[in-house]
Amino acid sequence: MENRSIHGNPAAPHWSERTYAPVVALMALATILSCTGCSSKNDNNSQTSIVTASNVTLTAAQRQHIHLYTVEVSKFHKTIEATGVVDFDNDQATSVLAPFSGPVSRLLVSLGEQVKKGDPLAEVVSPDFATAIGTYRKALATAKTNRRLADLDKDLLQHHGVAEREAAQAETDAVNAEADRDAALQALVSLNVNPQAIKDIQEGRPISRPEGMIRSPIAGTVVEKLITPGELLEAGTTPCFTVANLSRVWVMAQVFGADLASVSLGDSAEVATGIGSKNFSGRVDNISALVDPDTRSVVVRVVADNPGNLLKKQMYVHVAIQAHQESTGLLAPVSAILRDDENLPFVYLAQSDGSFARQHVTLSYRTGDQYDIAEGLKARDEIVVDGGIFVQFMQNQ
Repeated sequence: MENRSIHGNPAAPHWSERTYAPVVALMALATILSCTGCSSKNDNNSQTSIVTASNVTLTAAQRQHIHLYTVEVSKFHKTIEATGVVDFDNDQATSVLAPFSGPVSRLLVSLGEQVKKGDPLAEVVSPDFATAIGTYRKALATAKTNRRLADLDKDLLQHHGVAEREAAQAETDAVNAEADRDAALQALVSLNVNPQAIKDIQEGRPISRPEGMIRSPIAGTVVEKLITPGELLEAGTTPCFTVANLSRVWVMAQVFGADLASVSLGDSAEVATGIGSKNFSGRVDNISALVDPDTRSVVVRVVADNPGNLLKKQMYVHVAIQAHQESTGLLAPVSAILRDDENLPFVYLAQSDGSFARQHVTLSYRTGDQYDIAEGLKARDEIVVDGGIFVQFMQNQ
């Protein structure tokens, strides 16, 4: 009867399966959120419990495995590390320009060939060359004739055979002709004419091949060949060859502001190519007065010996400059420096109670097998220099 009265009441809700399902879902969600809040609270509590590493205390037997080092203020010479690019020693390298105009008839050297000063590099069929030879021949003949006439008038003047004014004019003409001869000769020399050809002209012998010759102005190696046979050259404008003495090169090292104060003219340097184990010695001979606007570095020029011509132009190298200025700092052996899980450097510092504590340090310059400690230590501190790994192992137990 009670069931019927309930179902018969139109105001009573009808709890069908479809109506009951959302209620169950909401209750389940509330339960999940409640559990999640509990879990989050527990996690937060666990995160606040930070475990810190304690100092390490060693037994007398264990201390036999370590050695201590007393940090002191010491003087040292900094080594400035830099990258650089190899270039020719421009004091011993030159670009050979065409001394006269005309087409190239023959090349006489190859790239990499060793040449001496005055060696021929190329032949040129040049009207300038032919004109200079013709001018010298004429000037030579005119000077000889005028000198002979002047000497003749001088002799006649002594015997009153010619007027003094005529003798003076003849002497002036002879001097002018000799000046023109010398200028024409200098023109041949500036055109690098073979001295034998000049001698043949002076002695009246014909020149078999009146071709212009481009000659090397210095002794060295042909490192660039910029012309080809048949190419038309323009006097004083067309670059033909580059000849360089490769026994010594320039290394243009990039040094940044923090290191620049430690670099001085005359500092010794070591240049490493990364190819093999051979290094090249050099010295600083120039420090640029300008800062590179792109890299914000200052170019320091190192003159380096180049035995075997192993250093090539545009080669990237590593440069270590040894400063001759003394610096002062706290030095610690490299073997004392360890790294933590975040790769930060630290040492084990001896405490007054006989234990050892981790002490993080800031490393500055490395000089040989020691570091300059910028921060973290003071004079008379004792640190573990040998056996730090053992102390670290004991600390992690």
